[in-house]
Amino acid sequence: MALDALTLHAIVEELRPQLIGSRIEKVQQPSRDQILLTLRGNRKLLLNASPQAPRLQLTSISRENPAEPPMFCMLLRKHFASARIADIRQPSLERLVELELDIVDELGNGSTRTLILEALGRRANLILVDQNGRIVESIRRVEGDITAHRQVLPGLFYHHPTQAEKTMPQEATPEHFHTLLTNSVPETKVAQVFLDGYFGLSPMMARELVHQGCGDIDLRCNQVDGAVKTALFAQIVQLQDRLETGDFVPTMLSREGKPFEVAYCPVGQYGDYLTQTTYPTFADLLDAFYQTQEHADRIRQQGADLMRTVTKAIERLRKKLLLQEKEYETTLNREHLRVQGELLTANLYRMERGGSKVTVDNYYDDCKPITIDLDPRKSPQDNAAGYFKRYTKAKTAQSHLEVLMTKGAEELTYLESVLQALQQAESRQDFTDIRQELQDGGYVRRNPKEKKQMRRAQTGPRVFQTSGGHRVLVGRNNRQNDQLTLKDADHRDIWLHTQKIHGSHVILSTNGGDVTQEEIVEAAKLAAYYSQAKDSANVPVDYTPVKFVKKPSGGRPGMVIYTTYQTVNVKPEEYLVKAMEVK
Repeated sequence: MALDALTLHAIVEELRPQLIGSRIEKVQQPSRDQILLTLRGNRKLLLNASPQAPRLQLTSISRENPAEPPMFCMLLRKHFASARIADIRQPSLERLVELELDIVDELGNGSTRTLILEALGRRANLILVDQNGRIVESIRRVEGDITAHRQVLPGLFYHHPTQAEKTMPQEATPEHFHTLLTNSVPETKVAQVFLDGYFGLSPMMARELVHQGCGDIDLRCNQVDGAVKTALFAQIVQLQDRLETGDFVPTMLSREGKPFEVAYCPVGQYGDYLTQTTYPTFADLLDAFYQTQEHADRIRQQGADLMRTVTKAIERLRKKLLLQEKEYETTLNREHLRVQGELLTANLYRMERGGSKVTVDNYYDDCKPITIDLDPRKSPQDNAAGYFKRYTKAKTAQSHLEVLMTKGAEELTYLESVLQALQQAESRQDFTDIRQELQDGGYVRRNPKEKKQMRRAQTGPRVFQTSGGHRVLVGRNNRQNDQLTLKDADHRDIWLHTQKIHGSHVILSTNGGDVTQEEIVEAAKLAAYYSQAKDSANVPVDYTPVKFVKKPSGGRPGMVIYTTYQTVNVKPEEYLVKAMEVK
């Protein structure tokens, strides 16, 4: 979701007193489209130029950085050494933010650089401009073959994107508003008139002006009379006052507990359909809104190749199993081959060499006549032997296919568990650990360049604490599940896992004592949350002492068998997971 210019204006106004005069101590690039500036006082300024979520904000969320910084990051480090933020501005209520920096160049002379965030949706960009207005570099270059109107390349002079012919809300007058309504097609929605006529408005906020003015977001121009026009323009005046006084309220709209939209003030057009939550600052609002989305983006970007590898392996295996099942069904229908072989043996005297068929009495079915196909190139004895051979082959194939199908089903279960671990991976190291597991299994080739990275220590399990003070450990991948359950856990600890659903192994440490049923339920909710049933409302979770959990002979990573267990049904709750987490 791209921020509208008015929300961006509110963010800039919040940031101005906090940023001006601050020195940059560190420059990082956590992902392709993100730059993170660490300011003196350990404050982190995030500039995000991704098409899905372009924005500027102070953030408290920790972000992992690649082992090797990208070239754009290295360039910024070169220019921003000991840089100080001199100004932050937003030209003409556009979705642009300019960060002016005082720097010291390579010769020791004072100079300036401007880092420009263009929060323009799919055309979002982050551009470094020198003191002469020339582009030094951008996070996303725009070549001439993409657009002939505005190229973004090093050495070219920087120009703002072409502005639409609109009016600043601060300059709106009743006469101008009247002209906009009069010149519009009568059936045009008034919300569209606001959107086309004034800078800074998003479609949602244009509808909100109409909603606050008359209560009908679908109001048409030909329905506006004098009183309605006055009420509508009063909303513009209220917006002017808000811009002048800085009366902004960081607001998040949620649907069924999931972030839906952000706004610079409360929004009434959705009624009870959406839930509204206000935050102390826009920094808090944006962290809360984008945290889940960014986690999903990191998974999509960092684990995309592994996801494709595992998904393709699962698809191939499912097709293979389907063919084996069809072949297996054929082998089961083999008894007629033995019968026909015996009937031919009993009727050899009636068969002539070179015949293609023979009709005999089927003494297995009340001596009803049956016609049996023959190979005219073979003798009667060889034809009979051929049917026995086909019967024996089908019988042998049945046993062989049963073994293959069992192994295939186990492999499919394993790969699905790997896919579930990828979907809930939280860090680069999580993906590295899973990659190692897949390499050990022969699903991914080893890259010699990765040897140094592979020698890094694996991350530990997720750690939580129950209301009774007992520690709960949750595995991050199959190999860690094995380590946690079969080696690290005490035989008196409680082992939990979703019933017949892929998920993490969970160990509730008892320290040799007793745990309450409430603590078992809390641990079970963790097992449900870190499983494929994360979004379900009623998840069965099995639990048993670790001593009853065993590794089957030849079992794949993460595969165990257990006995003497109990089951509890729980609902995964994200707020409980966060409350129990040990940071």
